[in-house]
Amino acid sequence: MQTMRRTSTGMRAALTALTLGMGAAAPALVTLMAPSPAVAQQFPAFRQALAEGVAENRELAAFYRENGYQAIWTGAEDAARRTALVSALSRAAEHGLPEARYDLPGLIAAFEAVETERDRGLLEARASMTFLQYARDIHSGVLEPQALIPDIVRVLPRPDPTELMRDFTSGEPVSFIRNLAPSSPEYARLYRARQELVQTIAEGGWGPQVQAGSLRPGDRGEAVIQLRNRLIAQGFLPRIATASYDSLMQQAVQEFQESVGIDADGIAGSATIRAINVDPQERLRAITVALERERWLNIPRGDRHIWVNLTDFVARIVDFDQVTFETRAVVGSRSNQTPEFSDEMEYMEINPDWTLPRSIIGEYWGALSSGGANHLQFVDGAGRVVPREYVNVAAYTPQTLPFEVRQPPGPGNALGEIKFMFPNQYAIYLHDTPSRSLFAQDTRAFSHGCIRLQDPREFAYALLAPQEADPVTYYHAIQRTGRQTRVPLIDHVPVHLVYRTAYTSVTGRMQYRADVYGRDATLYNALVNAGVEVGA
Repeated sequence: MQTMRRTSTGMRAALTALTLGMGAAAPALVTLMAPSPAVAQQFPAFRQALAEGVAENRELAAFYRENGYQAIWTGAEDAARRTALVSALSRAAEHGLPEARYDLPGLIAAFEAVETERDRGLLEARASMTFLQYARDIHSGVLEPQALIPDIVRVLPRPDPTELMRDFTSGEPVSFIRNLAPSSPEYARLYRARQELVQTIAEGGWGPQVQAGSLRPGDRGEAVIQLRNRLIAQGFLPRIATASYDSLMQQAVQEFQESVGIDADGIAGSATIRAINVDPQERLRAITVALERERWLNIPRGDRHIWVNLTDFVARIVDFDQVTFETRAVVGSRSNQTPEFSDEMEYMEINPDWTLPRSIIGEYWGALSSGGANHLQFVDGAGRVVPREYVNVAAYTPQTLPFEVRQPPGPGNALGEIKFMFPNQYAIYLHDTPSRSLFAQDTRAFSHGCIRLQDPREFAYALLAPQEADPVTYYHAIQRTGRQTRVPLIDHVPVHLVYRTAYTSVTGRMQYRADVYGRDATLYNALVNAGVEVGA
């Protein structure tokens, strides 16, 4: 009975110390007067309560059976783990995580309220479940995205709970918990940007909005001052007192336009005014969603990989975190959205044919039925071309037609002269196109889902460079034959199709893009429903 009183008193003292000074770091805990593992064998109430507390969590139950139901949070020697967990939970909101989900005040209160070994056993279970929830959320995301948006078909890298507990108890607690978050430079940059924006909002934001339909070099007046002040507040201008739209302001406007995906002409037209007037709270929401999305990609991305941001309409080749090639892209339209997933590019096909998906054949059905669309062929199951005059198209529908519809290789082929294949169940790939005009648009969501490249030849040269001494000559020797030719990539290249309305440039400056498919609005609402407080 005397030992039990010492345990309760020690816990209260520990948690009293714990609740003080929750600033930059949680304070070290005082020694907790709890029984050692050997002595704990004399307290079956602890073991029984712990077993009950983790019974519905198979992995956690397995861990505690494996360690003989020894405490990892509530023992006298567990102060470092408690401190590390409390410190992490106190900063959860900074990562855009649902702080209330972990109920840190309730956890602290539970430590202070321990009276019996049964209380301690239940508290041990609670602490472990809180740790696992936090670890899962910060490692690979709060949400299950495909349940919200079917076109997000990404497999999340969820950690195994039993392995997580084993590794945690054998490691240094602070560094282990810190390393649960993505280690990518982008996550660190987004985290810093979020903290800075939270501070900006707390200090009043970016000032008055620009009250003008448009402004251009040479203009003067109150609206120009408002524009100047917004540019200063957002980091595009040094602190200057000019009231005229001079060359310095023009350059700042260009830099701002580049950061939001607007043609950088240095003229503050209506689109630029709308973008500069966006509230910082809206930008904070975008960064919060971007952090969640970055957690979904907490995987090795490949020393060399292909990165296609659907909102930015650009395909990039990245080598050791440096963009070594980029080209404009056209992505799926709002009615034919490109899905988000990761795969590996295995080969490219020079002079490809195009087999029309069933979903697209209907667009050509009228022409096929009337004897038109002569650039298309009917192909039977054996791969033989069937003469058009032998097919009574009127007897079928696009779904029942017993042939494939194919466009052979050639200058007018819808896939152009090359396609880049990462075989997947969604039939998505990158390719050339004979339709060049769409690349001049700022918003390039026009395809049936595949990704068209403005500079496919140069893209191919870059991919071939590691395996061909002269990739340009090699490519054109094949292309000139006109024959459909598959060229394997000796080293497969990971491909990541992502959707980021907030991300950073190579210089670390925040970039923002429109939510072209409306996906981030859905994700933001789901995060709020999960308990994320934007602005915290």
